[in-house]
Amino acid sequence: MTTTPTPTTDDAPSPPAPVPAQGRGAWSTLRPLVLRLHFYAGVLVAPFLLVAALTGLLYAASFQAEKIVYDHELTVPVGDRELPVSEQVAAARAAHPDGEITAVRPSPEPGATTRVLLSGIPGVDPGHTLAVFVDPYTAKVRGELEQYGSTGALPLRTWIDEFHRDLHLGEPGRLYSEFAASWLWVIACGGLVLWFSRRRTQRKLRGTTGRRRTLGLHGGVGAWVALGFVFLSATGLTWSAYAGAHIGDLRTALGQETPAVSAAAGEHAGHGTAGGAGGDAAHGVGLDRVLAAARAEDLDNPVEIVPPADEGSAYVVQQIQRSWPAKQDAVAVDPATGQVTDVLRFEDFPVLAKLTRWGIDLHTGSLFGLVNQIALMLLALCLILLILWGYRMWWQRGRGSAFGRPIPRGAWQQVPPQVLVPLLALVAVLGYFVPLLGIPLAAFLAADIVLGEIAHRRGRRTYGPASR
Repeated sequence: MTTTPTPTTDDAPSPPAPVPAQGRGAWSTLRPLVLRLHFYAGVLVAPFLLVAALTGLLYAASFQAEKIVYDHELTVPVGDRELPVSEQVAAARAAHPDGEITAVRPSPEPGATTRVLLSGIPGVDPGHTLAVFVDPYTAKVRGELEQYGSTGALPLRTWIDEFHRDLHLGEPGRLYSEFAASWLWVIACGGLVLWFSRRRTQRKLRGTTGRRRTLGLHGGVGAWVALGFVFLSATGLTWSAYAGAHIGDLRTALGQETPAVSAAAGEHAGHGTAGGAGGDAAHGVGLDRVLAAARAEDLDNPVEIVPPADEGSAYVVQQIQRSWPAKQDAVAVDPATGQVTDVLRFEDFPVLAKLTRWGIDLHTGSLFGLVNQIALMLLALCLILLILWGYRMWWQRGRGSAFGRPIPRGAWQQVPPQVLVPLLALVAVLGYFVPLLGIPLAAFLAADIVLGEIAHRRGRRTYGPASR
């Protein structure tokens, strides 16, 4: 929301007369347009960005809060020897005989509990699972909590995650976050260009007061964190409703989808299994031999074991570490023989699949742990401050009772056709792939033109150069 400063006193000099377009460079004709777009995008989109920043700040802090709030379920005193995973699962099953076992996450480190995940439990959200926490040394059940997502979010983090993603409004609520992500990079890049296009002397903060000081704080901080905002915008769009679908289609067309291990069992599938599919994890050779087979393929902790979906399927064991270095290898194990039937290594993922994985994990604070989470909190705090400073500049821009005097319209008319036409083509392409950027932008331009014509007919045209 960076805007260039205007005089704030009544005796300020009048703006210089406009220079003919043919006598100016490309940037001098584009700058008023960028300034007007940045100003109005900042004013109108900032409330959505403020909500995203506040909820994002909470989410980044929720990882550490989760460890404190659920310490009893997550940790146990370190014992002498861990019991077989099958015994731990049996203890969880005895405490919760209902539902189906969808996955087992063995204790990833000394002092951590094992999670047995159950689906189809009454009272549990259908999209979630019930995590039963078992002491790996004694097989005692420490408790149970509702869990969501591949990162194993527990109730506190799940609530904050959904609040950040859709304000607990479901699919319609996702439009707010996609709208904010669609415009964040535009506002950040526009502000960055405007800031560095100013003369160095005008970027100084020391000795300034009033609106110029606010602008210095807004522009200076924004310049330092703009790259972070562009990253958050890009990664946030990868799993949005509309832009995310286009990104997925593009990855498919380029052959860059995230691969999956084949869960088809061997030729002996369905023979000699103990109980078949249907909620019991002890199919065929059982969990312990399956885990041993995965360990033989160098799948170290943390891992998740998924039982066969049916008699023709295999166990799937996948690493679930999202921190650096990411561990995402996976194997399929035949339930009848205990032999590995397929192996998938993260190093063999397509480039875009790897970048997507790392980008999402960095966006959510998983990739570099606490350092990552602190960096996200600082970015969110900076965005909050920039929004507040932006609105303060809007306030300070007015003279007397003219609160929030807007940037003069008509900037697009100053852009020569050889620049404007390619620019409009680029905007059209971006608008197609990022519709919550393109549609509002088209509506803004249409409204701007209509309001300008109305003002012209009434003799109050406000077209003119943007003051500095």
